[in-house]
Amino acid sequence: MQPLEGIKVLDFSTLLPGPMCTLLLAEAGADVIKIERASGDDMRDYSPKVGLDSVNFSLLNRGKKSVIADLKNPETIEKIKRLIVDADVIVEQFRPGVMDRLGLGYQAVSRLNPGIVYCSITGFGQSGPSAMIAAHDMNYQARAGMVALSADAKGAPLVPPVLTADLAGGAYPAVMNILLGLRKRDLDGQGCHLDVSMADNLFTLMYWGLGNGWAANQWPSPGNELVTGGSPRYQVYQTSDDKFLAAAPLEEKFWTNFLGLIGLTELQSTQDDRLVKARVAKVIAQRTAAEWMAIFEGHDVCVTEVVGLEQATQDPHFIERGVFKRTLKTSDGTEMLALPVPLSAVFLGKETSAVSPSLGQHTQEVLK
Repeated sequence: MQPLEGIKVLDFSTLLPGPMCTLLLAEAGADVIKIERASGDDMRDYSPKVGLDSVNFSLLNRGKKSVIADLKNPETIEKIKRLIVDADVIVEQFRPGVMDRLGLGYQAVSRLNPGIVYCSITGFGQSGPSAMIAAHDMNYQARAGMVALSADAKGAPLVPPVLTADLAGGAYPAVMNILLGLRKRDLDGQGCHLDVSMADNLFTLMYWGLGNGWAANQWPSPGNELVTGGSPRYQVYQTSDDKFLAAAPLEEKFWTNFLGLIGLTELQSTQDDRLVKARVAKVIAQRTAAEWMAIFEGHDVCVTEVVGLEQATQDPHFIERGVFKRTLKTSDGTEMLALPVPLSAVFLGKETSAVSPSLGQHTQEVLK
């Protein structure tokens, strides 16, 4: 039996944060009903397509049910309310106040179902002067000081390659708080309203920068800190064949091994980080990535070759661990690999293939 078996989730979210959250709930056994407008989740139309929908949509919505509902229609709202009576969780990511105007806000819903765990995911939270501002992932990262921590050679901030706010600031905290809400309900029988702000939650990820700033007024900057490029012990070095090595021999024992293997033991006690970085870079540039990895083989040096995503998916380690083992089927029967999820295998169902629903596929079944 999966841990969330018997838990019914009504998902009013679109795009990424909410759908990723409810995907994790569905993977753990929850019955997730995705409420979509007649035109469907915007992500269905993204490119590239796999079957009838985008690959993005299929990856994020496998194993869910799709129900078409016009939330501006009073009759439809009444049908939704009947679903709410038996639901355990609601996930929504409209701007603050939208669900209230629809008659589906937390206060109205909790009167129908006092035990409901109601999760609202927004960029800036349910309150505050910026609560109604339109923004996307990079905007939240920029506002929280995260974008400023990475820069190119000219000092200009880099476009973040990972949707950190949507995922680490939105989807994952939402899952964690929903599970805590369900546990709270187990104890006192009462539901709760969860206010998940993607921008707020980014600060937790920069704990070290906050600590340095608060304790010593040493606020971080790109290229100067331990994890932003300031240290030779946490650095990317280019090889002779224009590949790169990610070197992170932070601890003294790793650093000693590293310097010994590259022939720079004389730098062991050198305190000038710029000098050390330049010397190490010059030595690493004299051999190919394969040659260096052969030299480091069997030694504790915390060095890894930088590879692309395609090559990473072919890594024997990840393949043997079954990271890319589970599959999904699209609504037209096309089969493809499923998105790996950060859930322990003991919580996942035995089936390896779940279906990504076609638009409105379960409307009659659910609303009858």
